[in-house]
Amino acid sequence: MSEIIQQFQQTIASAQAEKRALRIRGGGSKDFYAVRLDGDVIDTRAYSGIVEYEPTELVFTARAGTPLRDVEATLAEQGQMLAFEPPHFGTEATFGGCIAAGFSGPRRAYLGSARDFVLGVRLLNSAGEDLRFGGQVMKNVAGYDLSRLLTGSFGTLGLILEASVKVLPIPETEQTLRLEMNETQAIETMNRCAGQPLPLSATCFVDKSLYIRLSGAASAVAAAQKHLGGEPVDSGPFWQSVREHTHPFFAETQAQWRLSIKSTTAPLDLGPTLIEWNGSLRWISGDGELDTINGSARNCGGYATLFRRAGEADAIQRLQPGMLALQRKIKQAMDPAGIFGPRRLHDGF
Repeated sequence: MSEIIQQFQQTIASAQAEKRALRIRGGGSKDFYAVRLDGDVIDTRAYSGIVEYEPTELVFTARAGTPLRDVEATLAEQGQMLAFEPPHFGTEATFGGCIAAGFSGPRRAYLGSARDFVLGVRLLNSAGEDLRFGGQVMKNVAGYDLSRLLTGSFGTLGLILEASVKVLPIPETEQTLRLEMNETQAIETMNRCAGQPLPLSATCFVDKSLYIRLSGAASAVAAAQKHLGGEPVDSGPFWQSVREHTHPFFAETQAQWRLSIKSTTAPLDLGPTLIEWNGSLRWISGDGELDTINGSARNCGGYATLFRRAGEADAIQRLQPGMLALQRKIKQAMDPAGIFGPRRLHDGF
């Protein structure tokens, strides 16, 4: 594998000398999420394989090009999982892409985000230096936590070679309940349930129905099911469709907006809506104007992202001036020459 790293380093050095842009890419399943896709591709898939996995320690380390499906299959054999339930968005998703994107699935509101589970990374920076940040334990205080900063950076700060994450046991039992109600009732119910000692692992409102997933010990799940009522449904297919955006809701429009707002916010009436994470994540379908939707999100104490538009790569998140300036400083510090993924996340850099 050292030869592959040397090839990566040579490519980075050449790009620096020639002032060429580079685009770090695994399986390409997240290519839709970009303002622009500029630069020669560095394909990470040749650098794959599990580096270290000790189930009793709940720590997993793998190379960036390792297929995400292989990672999850290996963990499942030991009764464990990636607790942040990352979406694949395609069969070719890689472990490095999972960390670089930082996307989290339905469990995020209850167990934490991708960033919360990253323990350490191995990185090639814009000078081609082979660096390590963090480690393989939760309590690591050795310097600034760049491993979590890299999570969600989409390869714009450096080439992630390897990552170590904390994993968790697969729940003993899972049960999903469906309750018919309107959007206002669903928001109130999700927030009320979140304040109770219930074994929640996901909530979703769509098509005039609230879906609640319970996970944990069989006795706790049974007691919660009796308390909540509702109609039991098959957990697997529904949550898979929500996580991977294969649910019919996501196929009904040319554009998908992602709003991260206060969980108790009343219905926004911006278009067809799917709600997750106890009300704090709202997916809006429709070709609305960025300023209108972003303004509504800010009025609710959050922000909006144009997550996907059919046939185009133009995800947009309009940051406040202060946050944009901070992002620019981080980019300048980590990638002074601006060779990694220019304009991937921001129009100006």
